[in-house]
Amino acid sequence: MTENNIVSIHARILVVDDDEAIRDALRVILEDDYDVVCVDSGFKAVEEIKNQVFDLVFLDIVMPEMNGIETLKRLKAYDKNLDIIMVSAVDRAQEATDSFSHGAYDYITKPFDHEIILNRLEKVLLKRNLAKEVSFHKSQAGSGSGQSKIISKSKKMAAVFNLIAKVAKTSSNVLITGESGTGKELIAWAVHNQSLRKDKPFVAINCAAIPAELMEAELFGHEKGAFTGAHKQTIGKFEFAHQGTIFLDEISCLKLEFQAKLLRFVQEREFARVGSHRTIKVDVRIVAATNTSLDEMVRQGTLRDDLYFRLNVVPVLLPPLRSRKGDVPLLAKFFLDRFNRQMNKSIKGFTRDALAVLEAYSWPGNIRELENLIERMVVLGSENQFIDEKDLPFDLLFHRESMKGSQDGTWENKGLIQARQSFERLYILRALQNCRWNQTWTSNLLGIHRNTLMQKMKALDLIREQNDS
Repeated sequence: MTENNIVSIHARILVVDDDEAIRDALRVILEDDYDVVCVDSGFKAVEEIKNQVFDLVFLDIVMPEMNGIETLKRLKAYDKNLDIIMVSAVDRAQEATDSFSHGAYDYITKPFDHEIILNRLEKVLLKRNLAKEVSFHKSQAGSGSGQSKIISKSKKMAAVFNLIAKVAKTSSNVLITGESGTGKELIAWAVHNQSLRKDKPFVAINCAAIPAELMEAELFGHEKGAFTGAHKQTIGKFEFAHQGTIFLDEISCLKLEFQAKLLRFVQEREFARVGSHRTIKVDVRIVAATNTSLDEMVRQGTLRDDLYFRLNVVPVLLPPLRSRKGDVPLLAKFFLDRFNRQMNKSIKGFTRDALAVLEAYSWPGNIRELENLIERMVVLGSENQFIDEKDLPFDLLFHRESMKGSQDGTWENKGLIQARQSFERLYILRALQNCRWNQTWTSNLLGIHRNTLMQKMKALDLIREQNDS
């Protein structure tokens, strides 16, 4: 089997010919690699096209009742994107011209050459696949979708990586759970990239970002005129993902009325576009994700239990950043390097005190919160300088959630004197910045004498930098 055969192994072919011997001959050539449906008239061909989706039609020109050219017109009127190869007993220039003028893709003559048939067919299917990929990439352009590197040295994440390696080679559905910002899409990418589908599409869908009334059309696609504003046929995300991976993020946001339709797709891997009764079968791997307790949603009746069980074949629980010991410095450096490159800056790194604050913080927003903080630090940071404790947001050190970290050992005990000095330094620094380093205003704000303020500034090494306004 050729590489192109592999690409189009699930393609559906319709053979239309009134001669049973010709139908059987084409079936023998095609059925090993494709789904083949044969009919003996143009009328039956039109009915098949209305009920099913085909990738290619072999259409005989000379048939009783309705000839091939008339059948071609009707098929193209129903689906202008349908590829049709006309079949003739003789090579006639006029027939070929008429066929091409009415939208035929190709024209071949009997008797058939086995290799020519497969070669022409593969060209058609390759063209269709390329057209779909181009359309998909256009739809994704500017969406910010893509993969990134997973940075970790924690034992909890090592267990996740081991699980991914086991499940990736299968086609089992995967359900990723974890707090917001833990990197669930990165894990979905990892499943895809370690699978046999890695060279096929990875289609990510944020279920929370799509209005409920547009969900079906977005995922299944729609026909022209299916609803107000449907000016052309549109391919849905599930069809784009054929032979690849579909990632359903925030699956908990799906409304009950759509869950039944999604369940049928999950079970059968088939659907119909909005405004059509034709069934489309696809081969996809489903990875879903949520930051919500789906068990609780099932108990409350807001999530179908049968859909939950279908999606939760292989559960993957992502640990929050606060429990990934040693990962904060690694991630901070990774983001620092990335934003330095993006902004053409040269922030040197983090001081020991700054790293201690970052590690002590509980990161309720997880990796996303850390990434956003480092981006801000690079934007505001001085060239060729280190990010210090005084540069960090004031509430990072004394956030109430961070203080809870002392219970599980993530809060490093600096000692009362050092902790008091750290707090005092940051508190006075923020007061000086708010007062634009006017010592009289600052001492009045703090309720201390100006000389006391000056003594503390000297003891705490508080010096105004040139870019500190």
